[in-house]
Amino acid sequence: MSHQLHLGIGINSIGYLARAWPYRTGQRNDFINLEHYERLTRLAHQGRFDAVFFSDHPALMLDATQRPLHSLDPLVLLAVLGARVPDIGLALTASSTYNSPYNLARRVATLDHLSGGRAILNIVSSFSPRVAQNFGADPLPGRDERYRRAHEFLEVSKALWGSWRLSQQDSDDPEHLWDRASARDIDHHGEFFDVRGPLNIPSSAQGYPVIAQAGASDQGIDLAAQHGELIYCSLLNWQAAAEFGARVRARASELGREPGSVRLLPGLVVITAASYEQALRRHEQVSGAGSADGLLARFAQEIGADLSSFDPDAVLDPDLFKSDPDQSRPIGFSQALVELLAHEPLTAREIVRRYEGGHRLVLGTPEQVAHAIIEWWEAGLVDGYIIQLPNLPDDLQTFVAQVVPILQAQGVYRRHYAEATVRQRFGLPQPF
Repeated sequence: MSHQLHLGIGINSIGYLARAWPYRTGQRNDFINLEHYERLTRLAHQGRFDAVFFSDHPALMLDATQRPLHSLDPLVLLAVLGARVPDIGLALTASSTYNSPYNLARRVATLDHLSGGRAILNIVSSFSPRVAQNFGADPLPGRDERYRRAHEFLEVSKALWGSWRLSQQDSDDPEHLWDRASARDIDHHGEFFDVRGPLNIPSSAQGYPVIAQAGASDQGIDLAAQHGELIYCSLLNWQAAAEFGARVRARASELGREPGSVRLLPGLVVITAASYEQALRRHEQVSGAGSADGLLARFAQEIGADLSSFDPDAVLDPDLFKSDPDQSRPIGFSQALVELLAHEPLTAREIVRRYEGGHRLVLGTPEQVAHAIIEWWEAGLVDGYIIQLPNLPDDLQTFVAQVVPILQAQGVYRRHYAEATVRQRFGLPQPF
């Protein structure tokens, strides 16, 4: 298939929605249970997902009414899962602010080799002061500094991944196991890093891990355009998706990259039920709001509105959601709401059914969900999605059993894995 729908699945913890956990099957401590993650990965493999995706935030959020979203180290966990489950891509998140390039490049290259070219590295620039406080006394660096460091971090990492290109052919030299000329120093001296190299692991089957990036600020888009191959983002309506994709690809072209080497994979929260009305009721339940009025009350609280005078049927002002460069939540979530309201005059009653957990919300029957997934992809707005499900494993079982067969029957989604590496699966160029 020359053009196919790509789907990744977020399998952090016990579900994407923070207060959905009372409505799932399983044990309370499944978020630290290897068997739970292996079950999810096997379900994702059964559903022929491109990759399992782990975000990361190395700080404990202390609200005990919510499930802990990030606990186990994703790189360590994916090394185990990759050994137990074949084929599926292994996408981990790591911070360029609180890692060193050589150490992370070596660890991710190890995963890439041991998995046969299935590693995906999602680089983020940490935005939370709580994370900074776990790595020393220094305050969180400013956004501009964090993104300069991220650019240099990826430049160094890619140079290291290409610094030892070991030939797969046997050497005819009886005294040398490998060709010394295949390794070279990188001698990097920059603003943040001084690294000699070479890396002590040779390049992998896919050259180096596929680079994912999630950022919607100007600095984030520049990082995505310069280095990103899979772009994870929040896109809430048709026009915003078209404009974001055009902007990232145009910037990539300006930076000398082939625009076609970028894959756009926004987040998509999916709630499936036997009918649309049942999906609405389930949304109210798993969101923790409890009712349609509860969704509105939660929304009013989020925007700081006075409930006594809040009008849920008044058209919302986009300025309510303008981002602060120093905010402690992803700028992309705020920006997505601004862009949605710039294109569509929506009320609070309407908007609470359009997004959840920062991403576009799709709810309905399996047929309605499949149609919504295909619609944007078929129009060329996206290359696929990172699916985020309220509860795990329940909602993944439903998605694999009920939605995937519809996508396959429509001829847009794979029935088996064919490519050896995830780089080949996404149709991305080999770096060297």
